[in-house]
Amino acid sequence: MKRISIYLYACLFLGLITTACKKTLVEDPKSTLTPAFFATNQGFQAGLTAAYAGFRNIWGPDTYFEMTVPGTDEFIAGNDGNNGLVKYNSNFNTADGTVAGIWKTCYTYINTCNGLIDNAPAGLDAATKATNIAEAKFLRANYYFILVQFWGDVTLNKSFQATPTTSATRAPMADVYAFIIQDLKDAIAALPAGPLTNGVLPGKATKAAAMHVLAKVYLTRAGSSAKQADDYKNAYANAIDLITNVAPAAGMALQQDFGKVFAEGNEANSEILWTVQHTSTLAYNGSPTQNNSGPDNILCHLFVPKYEVQPGMQRSTLYGRPYIRVVPTHWLTDTVFSERVNDQRYNKTFQTAWLCNNASSVPTWSNPLPAGAPAGAQPGAPKFTVGDTAIWMPGYAMTSAQIAKYRYQVIPPAKYSIALSPAMIKYFDTKRPDQNSPSSRPIIIYRLAETYLIAAEALYMDGRAGDALQYINAVRERAAYPSGNAAAMDITVDELSLDFILDERSRELCGELVRWMDLVRTGKLLERVKLHNTDGKNNIKPFHVLRPIPQTQIDATITGTPYPQNPGW
Repeated sequence: MKRISIYLYACLFLGLITTACKKTLVEDPKSTLTPAFFATNQGFQAGLTAAYAGFRNIWGPDTYFEMTVPGTDEFIAGNDGNNGLVKYNSNFNTADGTVAGIWKTCYTYINTCNGLIDNAPAGLDAATKATNIAEAKFLRANYYFILVQFWGDVTLNKSFQATPTTSATRAPMADVYAFIIQDLKDAIAALPAGPLTNGVLPGKATKAAAMHVLAKVYLTRAGSSAKQADDYKNAYANAIDLITNVAPAAGMALQQDFGKVFAEGNEANSEILWTVQHTSTLAYNGSPTQNNSGPDNILCHLFVPKYEVQPGMQRSTLYGRPYIRVVPTHWLTDTVFSERVNDQRYNKTFQTAWLCNNASSVPTWSNPLPAGAPAGAQPGAPKFTVGDTAIWMPGYAMTSAQIAKYRYQVIPPAKYSIALSPAMIKYFDTKRPDQNSPSSRPIIIYRLAETYLIAAEALYMDGRAGDALQYINAVRERAAYPSGNAAAMDITVDELSLDFILDERSRELCGELVRWMDLVRTGKLLERVKLHNTDGKNNIKPFHVLRPIPQTQIDATITGTPYPQNPGW
């Protein structure tokens, strides 16, 4: 029944039905989800599981990734990137399947959440029912938060739709934000304190996670046309309450070492507020043969360059499958991460060296030896062997003469390409069964370090730069562990600006699927893409701050008022 439920919800696209789904409903009307289904304990738990599982269709495949990571100041398209969406060119239009996929997923599982909230079983004990409904409201708020950030005014479905319709309208963004905020407030009142609380399963909603999202929602609304006068105050009030009171009481704190936050097997550490769980069971997690159409976690592959075709290298589980959807901009690697003496985050965010794993492709020294060859080099002898360095990206400029002194391939920043650049490692998974398999690692969605940055940004934007310093400096001081000088990482109030906060978010949250929204929220998307993104700088236009309403949605609205498209599309 659970599999039927999930499929049928996929057919409810804003309550609009497609021909393929109609056939299923007509042939097997008993499989249609109804309030009576949710009102059973079995149906309710199956629905709640599905509502959580829906996020595997967002955080894990390459769709949401393409909408948040490239096309920003941090990353451009790699050798296998989405040239239309991430370059803002004419190939990116209302028929884009990536955009339509996220829209459909969100509304599919919003309807699941509505069914849960509207029809909780009478047989559940009061405490369990309150917690479960709070979980559904937390999840629904997150789905709507994705929608309102990408599309602005969106359809606001507050109740379960058991039958499809052919009409839909867009609610004002202000109404959508108000609905999200109320859901999160309701969730905070009934959820367990934090993910380390006894009895809380990995990936479950908690008060700490809901407070973080609520702070972020206020901060985001403050940067929109729906802003309210007290949004920044509410953002920092919730963030500071979480940092100062709720998180410590729930056993939560920043990790001492930035590098441990994303360490394999440590995804339940004290800094993590919420994760989306993935699994190696193919029945629930897709398959490597599905052409990425299922909810696979392939983030482990998307940042991986084409190391496998380099001398001395071949594809391996350790280094991953080189999908190379993105490569970092020079601004990110050379400017944002330029300070590497005290700030340890560059070397804990990027892979810059690969060890030889293929003896058959190791190059040999020429005869005669090239000028500047290192001592010990012999004509015809291998330059290096298995286990030695094969590729090194020093991260700073080197002359040809300096490079010639090395046995292996040295790639300074000027030689980075869309095929070979530093690889962002936060999602790497060395424990996959083979080099082509997706990852089963949980994906970290919200963490406490971002709460600190939310507090800092909200305080700064509310005219309290002096109060913001302690929160941004706390994150920066942690970045010095273990060999940097923590005190040297502190900044003064004169150095603090919105641009500095955005730069700090890049240093801390690089590649964590938030950057496009960060730039839109702060009104910096066009400015920074034009400055730092070689793909999109000549193509991006003001209307790109909203994504296009999917053409499938517009075409499916066949009664009532036509579904409006966003301006410019």
